[in-house]
Amino acid sequence: MSDLFKGPAPRWFSIPAHRPFVDDLAQGLFDALSPLGPDALSQAQIFTPTRRGARTLSEAFLKVAGSSALLPPQIRPLGDLNEGEAPFEPGELTLDLPTAISPLRRRFELARLVMDNQNLLDRDLDTRGALELAEALGGFLDSLQIEECTAAGGLADLVAGDLALHWARSRDFLEMALEQWPRRLEGLGLCDVSERRVILLSRLAKQWTDNPPAGVLIAAGSTGTAPATARLLAAIAEAPQGAVVLPGLDHSLAEKAWAEIADQHPQGALKRLLDKVGIGRGQVPVWPASDRPSATGRWRQRIINEALRPADATADWLQAIETLKAERSQDEDPETDAAAGEKDPFKEGLKGLSVVSAAHEDEAASVVALLMRDYLARETGSCALVTPDQALARRVTVKLARWGIIPDSSAGMPLSGSPPALLVNLLARIMDEPVHPVTLLALLKHPMVRLGEPDGSLGPGLLALERHGLRGPRRHSWADLKVAIQWDPRKSKPAAEMSFALDLCSRIETLLDPASAVFASGTATVRAATQALVEVLESLARDVDGDLGGLWRGADGEAMSRLLAGLIQESDCLPPVTARAYGELLTRLIGEETLRTGNSTHSRLKILGAIEARLTRADRLIVAGLEEGVWPQGAGLDPFLSRPMREALNLPPPERRVGLAAHDFAQAACAPEVILLHTERRGGSPTVKSRWLWRLQTLALGAGIETLPQSAEALAWSRAMDRPGGYQPAT
Repeated sequence: MSDLFKGPAPRWFSIPAHRPFVDDLAQGLFDALSPLGPDALSQAQIFTPTRRGARTLSEAFLKVAGSSALLPPQIRPLGDLNEGEAPFEPGELTLDLPTAISPLRRRFELARLVMDNQNLLDRDLDTRGALELAEALGGFLDSLQIEECTAAGGLADLVAGDLALHWARSRDFLEMALEQWPRRLEGLGLCDVSERRVILLSRLAKQWTDNPPAGVLIAAGSTGTAPATARLLAAIAEAPQGAVVLPGLDHSLAEKAWAEIADQHPQGALKRLLDKVGIGRGQVPVWPASDRPSATGRWRQRIINEALRPADATADWLQAIETLKAERSQDEDPETDAAAGEKDPFKEGLKGLSVVSAAHEDEAASVVALLMRDYLARETGSCALVTPDQALARRVTVKLARWGIIPDSSAGMPLSGSPPALLVNLLARIMDEPVHPVTLLALLKHPMVRLGEPDGSLGPGLLALERHGLRGPRRHSWADLKVAIQWDPRKSKPAAEMSFALDLCSRIETLLDPASAVFASGTATVRAATQALVEVLESLARDVDGDLGGLWRGADGEAMSRLLAGLIQESDCLPPVTARAYGELLTRLIGEETLRTGNSTHSRLKILGAIEARLTRADRLIVAGLEEGVWPQGAGLDPFLSRPMREALNLPPPERRVGLAAHDFAQAACAPEVILLHTERRGGSPTVKSRWLWRLQTLALGAGIETLPQSAEALAWSRAMDRPGGYQPAT
């Protein structure tokens, strides 16, 4: 047995925020297990919160091994229940569990439940409105399942007289949903995804508690926010060769401040976890491979932790500043001579940290892209953008494309901007207004539309149709359009052009007939409308050889195909829709789909979400989106639950998510080279700096530092890059 597991169970460790988490984790396990034989490491099981964390850890083991051959451990994602990650599923524990309902089918079923009981809400809903409420209802059910709350008692205790009328209606509606939804799932022979995951993690925790595995078990990077995950972490920590490695536990925070930690504090999730499993903070040592001196990293972590301490504990900030300075003056750092080293802990800790204030979103994206491009001038190392703002992440991806660089982005790209999705949206609008001139021309000029032509071009007929039929007063039917093409009082239209236009008009009318016919009675089922849409789509895209081109190929074609197949297979529970309502439904569903980047990405550039960055460390880290409402995100509007109702149901308050976001920010801000970026205006409106950036600036000001270090060079690059210069307009 390795020395790592010789101590008594439970074994809890922590890797400080300023240390590279996966690198230290891999190094510690390699040092502990490689002396035991070539198979010792490969037999270990490591559980990470996310799939990307598992991939990053695999790469870290390869780095640790260097040029030596290595059989890596079994690395599996537990799955973050709040983020929709797919969890590790031990096969033998799933045999008697029903299959999980697909997300699309679940949303449609909940939409039908909403439509059938809209009288309880005193609302008149269409399909789109029902889908919006179905999404909120699904979130409510997920919260109950993840937190393992029984809602019936809590809702019954809420007396109608104590609630506003609309909340009382919500209570009645939720009581109905809690009764009918499990019954519907049982009838389908399915279960909710969250419920299935909670059951699996609970069964695994019980199995490992009753019969602990003899091999090495490591859970790393999880904060155990869900009760089922916390129980599993406790079981792993108690195993004969088990250990839990926490991310960024703050050992330096004073006991008084630790006791006052609330949901919004970055240490809130870790404190709840330790309290739940009955472990004191002092019983969590630093991971062996992370116990290395680092002057800048140590003081950076202390400064960030002080800046984010509980609000009630900030009254003695000036005293805390003096205490930090006193500690630094007495510190003999092994890495540097104390007499020659920097004696001011704030100047020491802020080395490598800088702030950028961009004027607007486009400038922010340009700054990030330039900083990432600039880093590639270095021969080695990696650069990463960390932000919860997916719109910014996609802007940066587009900006980097000017240099032919494709970063490894977890944000992906919206499906709605892909060629197949644009074609589908145009066709859905044509189903409502068949001869709308702008939409019809956009459809016919789409690069995927071939209409059986050998060269994929519609030839002179398209230009003639536009010139002689679609210009001028708008036509409302195919017959009117044909009359407009032939109407020639001045005898100025060439006969050949009119013939081309009439021929193309007739072909298009015939081709679009299935899409028009499906709504002949005014409404149609979503299944029938989608089948007609697919039939017309393939007719539009088919060339002279019968090939559909790239309609269903590639990541975008496959994603579009899955969505349309889901509408055909899973939409029976939706009510009939009009052509316009169908178009709105399709546009909304397409807008929610994301395309993930393929494998042809740059190995040194990454764009990460906040949770993914918890385990990943880059040599240069750009932390962006530091505005209130972005990072941290504001509490979303819940159409069903007020704050008192959440408390009655024992559901966590919205502030808990703020605390988790604060923890992820603290982890990122402790990187050796970090650039904090915020945008002064969004959508043309002024923004408010993130509370964390305000606190850091205020703490630095109290320590005599007027402003945090600025990265003005990056702003200058951005503003100079697209400056017109000697531009001369064309004459």
